[in-house]
Amino acid sequence: MKDMPIGEVARRAGIAPSAIRYYERASLLPKPARQSGRRRYDPDILGRLEIIRIARTAGFTIAETKTFLAGFPVGTTPSARWQALAARKMKEIDAAVARASQMKKLLVSQFNCRCATLDDCASAIARKRCG
Repeated sequence: MKDMPIGEVARRAGIAPSAIRYYERASLLPKPARQSGRRRYDPDILGRLEIIRIARTAGFTIAETKTFLAGFPVGTTPSARWQALAARKMKEIDAAVARASQMKKLLVSQFNCRCATLDDCASAIARKRCG
């Protein structure tokens, strides 16, 4: 397959051309060859865009995705890269789940008091007899 223009790459990858340009500026994609001033991409760019999509869907930031792609010593396998970043991301997810659980607990259990007004409730909360 021949080199592709940005519009073709975007169509095949299911993303906007602006996303491709953004990924280039963020150094997630290599600078493309140019022909008459227009970007031309090797078909292998589609695989790299899919890796970026997978990383972003898994919750990795642009910076973390950049680390996955270029922040490890040469020769580090994709699996080892993923495991290292995934271990960090799992800790973040566990903390987010704990926060969400606490939020749900508060939403379900709080303000089951029998106070008639917000002022009464605020006074009771201040005396630790409400909420």
